[in-house]
Amino acid sequence: MRPLTVLQAAAAAVVAARLARGRRRPAPLRPGLSGPPPERVSVVVPARDEESRIGECLAPLLSDPAVGEVIVVDDESRDGTARLAERLGATVVTGAPLPDGWVGKQWALHQGVQAAKGPIVVLLDADTRPKEGLCAELAALLGSHDLVSAGPRFICGGALEQALHASLLATLVYRFGPIGPSSPIGPRGPVRREAAVERLLVNGQCMAFRKARMAEADGFARVRHHLTDDVALGRLLARDGWRVAFVDAGPLLEVDMHTSAASVWREWGRSIALRDVTPAGRLAGDLAVVWLTAALPVLRLAAGRPTPLDLGLLAQRLLLVAALRDSYVQPGPGLAASPLLDVATAVRLTWSALLPARSWRGRAYGRAYGPDHGRGRGPAAVRPAGRSAPPVRSAAR
Repeated sequence: MRPLTVLQAAAAAVVAARLARGRRRPAPLRPGLSGPPPERVSVVVPARDEESRIGECLAPLLSDPAVGEVIVVDDESRDGTARLAERLGATVVTGAPLPDGWVGKQWALHQGVQAAKGPIVVLLDADTRPKEGLCAELAALLGSHDLVSAGPRFICGGALEQALHASLLATLVYRFGPIGPSSPIGPRGPVRREAAVERLLVNGQCMAFRKARMAEADGFARVRHHLTDDVALGRLLARDGWRVAFVDAGPLLEVDMHTSAASVWREWGRSIALRDVTPAGRLAGDLAVVWLTAALPVLRLAAGRPTPLDLGLLAQRLLLVAALRDSYVQPGPGLAASPLLDVATAVRLTWSALLPARSWRGRAYGRAYGPDHGRGRGPAAVRPAGRSAPPVRSAAR
């Protein structure tokens, strides 16, 4: 048997084991299951140049009886974000200038959580579309968890955008398994091994925790240099003993992250490798899994020389397409065509791993941020990226 075949078979077994965990996924969050939260809930939304879309995030929150206050941290926006948020009824915190050593989103969240009056804090990105009931259900989960992260349903503007997005999403499933483990990582969870913490995912678009516990942990300050801030925070707190869970909130949360396929390629692709929170050996293994089980079968099929294992992997990929339907507000032909882009996605994943981006939201960060933190002489000063930097459509950073 050829070495490549042996490696592909081993990678296929790993992916099959990860996908099998999907059978134990709990049901998605739904409204009204838990009743009103027993304590006040503060929602914090970090925002930098979000005038065009923050209204769709704030309006449902401001009318939700479970939400005690909505705080928008205006992170030095250059548009009318703060004015719009105030007009809608949110409390606007004017963000202080970004200190050296901090990435923008963590600094905004640090200020927003400090300003929150409620004992329960929910973090939401400005591109999310929450529905009534989301915050109540997240608050209820804090009875058995310390940090709750929620996965949304995605809004895609066209077939090509959805195809590329679904292909990138598939790489996360192949590398980490399905969203929504049945048990949290933590003192009373099934595992505490470092290996399990290294595979932990959270979604920074939506998180909930108790303010006092986060203040004690000083979580945002401790991950202030990370560009993949959400996963860095979740893994840090899990190592501290926090019970961390990632749940499916699709019926209660939608997100419109991007404006086009080019935007997906540029913006989500920049961080999809999770380089700054993944050890080099593990990252190499992740790349090998994606190339061997997703890209190679498509390449061989295109060449007219697929092996039986390739055909089995292609069939598995089509089953994943069906499983991902509930991850999209309007699943369409783009989702069905997503396996055709798996080679391009493997290229983007490799690019993200080898040449990580260090600019975001008009700010550029030195090599001491993200994957190179601790290797240089300390965080370089943040500098403006200039007006030639491409616009982005994700969370403030």
